[in-house]
Amino acid sequence: MSFSFISILPYFFKQLNFTYIDYIGDVMNKIDYEFFSLIKKLELMSKEEVYLNIKNRYLGLNEELRGNIETFINSFSFWGNLDYINNDFEEIEMIVNFLKNNLTDLLVLYQNLKDYKSRKILLAIIRNYYYYDFAMLNEVRDNCYKHYFDPDLVKTTKDTVYVDIGSYIGDSVDDFLDTYLEEYKKIYCYEVTDTSLAILKDKYIFNEDIIIKNKALFDKNTTLSLNTSSVDASTNTINDSKGNIEAVTLDEDLKEKVDIIKMDIEGAEFKALNGCKEHIKNDSPTLLISIYHEFDDLIRIPKLIKSFNKNYNFYLRYYGGNVFPTEIVLVAKKKVC
Repeated sequence: MSFSFISILPYFFKQLNFTYIDYIGDVMNKIDYEFFSLIKKLELMSKEEVYLNIKNRYLGLNEELRGNIETFINSFSFWGNLDYINNDFEEIEMIVNFLKNNLTDLLVLYQNLKDYKSRKILLAIIRNYYYYDFAMLNEVRDNCYKHYFDPDLVKTTKDTVYVDIGSYIGDSVDDFLDTYLEEYKKIYCYEVTDTSLAILKDKYIFNEDIIIKNKALFDKNTTLSLNTSSVDASTNTINDSKGNIEAVTLDEDLKEKVDIIKMDIEGAEFKALNGCKEHIKNDSPTLLISIYHEFDDLIRIPKLIKSFNKNYNFYLRYYGGNVFPTEIVLVAKKKVC
């Protein structure tokens, strides 16, 4: 006998310490209702039906918008190909597989998000994937605070050690300094692109408390190769083939206690987090992790962090555009007893 996912929702919710009736009664707000309704809808359809629905919605967009979406998607190697003229819808197939394979995990993530801003962001992402809903992505974009640094979530003191992994030309470091002024002790910048390193060294030459490291962060100490991007140096990626890029684990490279880790390294976040395991276990730093380079990062990165240290609350913040979900940041923050 097979059981529908929907038929076991009451049992599933009970295991998560809330009941199905809570989410269909008066306490359910609009965000809850829309999220659970969409999950139910996706569960009731086959992969083929979900694929055809998304594809038909895409083909229903005007030609100029389709062209802009395809130009963006095809400029990167993260999300598959999208080319309606040549009937190539790999990106849509990847979205379908992500949605259909992760319904339960999406419910768990939704329940684990600690504010409704985060939950609406998750809803906006899924609605964009399925409906090409651009309006809600625009609604949840954070225009109030600097990228990564929501001061309601990310706090500093005079003793804060901040690790910036994927520093590029110091844009996020500048935003950190602009937000927190002198409320920190030390900043470590990890970067591997030569042009970016030159800019970082020149910019912070008189800042003794900002240390530039020409190293990649990874899950082991090794050497890697750099794939240069035709779009921008900020989107250069590393690969596992032997090269001249020194790669280290943060656990081995940095022995002092760390308080904040920001990570945006073009799809290498999962492996780099594995190299931060001891810091995450022992220091419980606030984590600011980009989780949009691979569809599965939305699910597997929170799971990985939780496997290292259960003492975290999760939040989402969104700093991307309104056409396709990029610049999704997972904020993992130590629980306050």
